Amino acid sequence: MEDWTTRGKTVLITGAARGLGAETARRVAARGANVALVGLEPEELERVAAQCGVNAAWFECDVTDTEALERAVRGAVERFGGIDVVMANAGVAPVGMVRSTDPAAFERTIEINLLGVWRTVRAALPDVIDRQGYVLVTASLAAAVHGPGMAAYSASKAGAEAFADSLRVEMKSHGVDVGVGYFSFIDTDMVRGADAHPAIGHLRKEAPWPFSRTYPLSQAGQAIADGIEQRRRWVVVPAWGRALLVLRTALAPLLEKGSYDTAAEADALFMKDVEERGMQAASSPVGAGGEAARKVAPETPRGGQADNAANAEPDAEPEREPAAG
Repeated sequence: MEDWTTRGKTVLITGAARGLGAETARRVAARGANVALVGLEPEELERVAAQCGVNAAWFECDVTDTEALERAVRGAVERFGGIDVVMANAGVAPVGMVRSTDPAAFERTIEINLLGVWRTVRAALPDVIDRQGYVLVTASLAAAVHGPGMAAYSASKAGAEAFADSLRVEMKSHGVDVGVGYFSFIDTDMVRGADAHPAIGHLRKEAPWPFSRTYPLSQAGQAIADGIEQRRRWVVVPAWGRALLVLRTALAPLLEKGSYDTAAEADALFMKDVEERGMQAASSPVGAGGEAARKVAPETPRGGQADNAANAEPDAEPEREPAAG
């Protein structure tokens, strides 16, 4: 599909209130796409939608809630007529060692980062198949490099990667392409929150290059927008991540060996933090997005235009804006 572009297409993005999701929404909207923003934090979603222009809609939704996701998908279809691209991006990142992390925080990470991806893709897939579109699953270089203090996050992202790899084969005959996003430390609220963690946040500053570097959000957003338009198998930021993905098996023992001392220090620091602040506080998902996810568990908020769509009269013709461009 050499002539396939995002102009006039509809892109549904979860985790769209902040970070990679919001930046991607702004960039694909600037290229003429309709954007359906799905996530928590309605004020942030509304702000991002305003930045995207008239061809943007937002739907407050927790990706752990299947019914809410299905309503958001229906709302997007009613507003824009279909869905061409789904970016399963919503995620959280707790910090903690396996022996001392809060079990609820660990399991909530899997629930959002892996099962949330599955629910998002499943809800949108019939519409994406109809349009022979594209699925992008946001994983992480943590899917390939499994560092200390990141067991829940790495496991969830490795699972998301594996899910996308299987889906890619399944969707080939349907004309749907599937990509995976692999990102190092990008300048988002999540990464800044991890770096500010009172117990072990400072350890990344002492990590060897390139893992000590934070990359601009704009760089990742540009790569994702290009990746969607080119229906890429991999979207990788920074570029050296490609070599890591190719060589991951060979490099794993070397990376592990270099992390032993750091892991021992992190373990001691985290245990001290647990003693001072408690297991739940020490293991809580980092960043503003993580705080929003923590607040909604286990109750799922619903609202935004998803509720409006769900409550609309069945015979009513949805009001639509013309596509940009």
